[in-house]
Amino acid sequence: MRPSRGVPLAAATLVAAALAWPTPADATAVGGEHCARQARLHVPGAAFQQTACLPDLTTTGLAGTRYTDMADQAGLTAKATRTPSGVPGVQIDGYFPDSSHFNHTHGWQHDAQFVIRLPDHWNGGLVVTGAPGTRKQYATDTAISDQVLAEGYAYAATDKGNSGSDFYRDGTRPGDAIAEWNARTTQLTRTAKRAVAQRYGHSPRHTYMTGISNGGYLTRWQLENHPELYDGGVDWEGALWTADGPNLLTSLPTAVGRTLGSASDEDMYAVGFARGSEFLWPYHEKAYWGVTQKIYRAEFDPSYDPACPGPSAGSTTDQILSPCASDTTYHYASRPASVHRAVARVSLTGRIGRPLITLHGDLDSLLPKAADSDVYARMVDASGRGPLHRYYTIQGGTHVDGLYDTYPDRLRPILPCYRSAFDTLVSWVEKGTRPPADHAVARPAGGDVVNSCGVADPADPVR
Repeated sequence: MRPSRGVPLAAATLVAAALAWPTPADATAVGGEHCARQARLHVPGAAFQQTACLPDLTTTGLAGTRYTDMADQAGLTAKATRTPSGVPGVQIDGYFPDSSHFNHTHGWQHDAQFVIRLPDHWNGGLVVTGAPGTRKQYATDTAISDQVLAEGYAYAATDKGNSGSDFYRDGTRPGDAIAEWNARTTQLTRTAKRAVAQRYGHSPRHTYMTGISNGGYLTRWQLENHPELYDGGVDWEGALWTADGPNLLTSLPTAVGRTLGSASDEDMYAVGFARGSEFLWPYHEKAYWGVTQKIYRAEFDPSYDPACPGPSAGSTTDQILSPCASDTTYHYASRPASVHRAVARVSLTGRIGRPLITLHGDLDSLLPKAADSDVYARMVDASGRGPLHRYYTIQGGTHVDGLYDTYPDRLRPILPCYRSAFDTLVSWVEKGTRPPADHAVARPAGGDVVNSCGVADPADPVR
């Protein structure tokens, strides 16, 4: 539901906030004086928070503890991904006032959960993100948090206010759940800046928005609607929502049709799926296409098929993931105006107000780039904001890096390219170093493809 505004911490919560969770035995290595100050950190507007002074805020130090959730990160990174470690600092976990209860992390049974990490050795910056897919606040700890913390940034992530395959049940109107994603991200950014000022004595000098998939959508939306909060962003294959299409509801019905035998490969190519990505389709038939179509159709068009309202109609994993036969004939363009208005509430315009770098894999088989980032790049250009945008196609990249471990001879992880893109953005914003024009980043024939990539390397232009 929509976040409450201006809700102060109750006295009882202030007491709870001062009582940190049990910390690892060697937490004193951080320094007693620093740890003693953690009780002074209060996230404005939070209904509940708990702080901990930790010897290592990265997943190397947090794996197996309550300060991260490795299961919620599953599949997002390749197994051989190297991650930094040894970043001491303070972690704040908590939640904002909310009336929904999809997020069971920590046993709180409460949505609008967040994590804020404040490293001892701060570089003056803040990085904000929202969970990809229907995951929660720790989902990008390996993919994003580890690296930016090692570079000295403070870090903040939100569960977007609802999560899981039934997230669409949050709210009262079609589109409410996704609209809350944007509101929660804005809320966290504003409050994280104030928490940073409490910890370090001044607000961040630079704030960056970034994210994967739905987190990439959040990045686009924030830079379009709240550019005053950020200095720039990196969009890793963000989802595209436009009221008249394309969007997920214009490409996924064809994918569902292929799953159920009523659509051909040529039909797939016609809605944007890439030639050469066919080897990935069987996996997506089982894991992505059916459930993704159902949840977004239920979010924006709940009256379409009362017999199959969404994933909650299933009682087993297979039933939840399987498609509805009615979705093979779903035709977004002919749906009622009310459906298009619901999508319009969360649609993108391309009118970014800060520098943005977009990355998209050319083998993405959930959000095909031809129907997503290619379109968004044209929207940015049409709005006159092209000088603020760079778009790099990652050859051999697909929607989740974990698939590289299954197809190492055909894919490459996007994560190292993302890290390079983030550094490129920082140089663009803070040093005025303009990045190269839009181009494709070639898949190397050898070397450590899991951990190396340079998006600023010369390559052939893609547009």
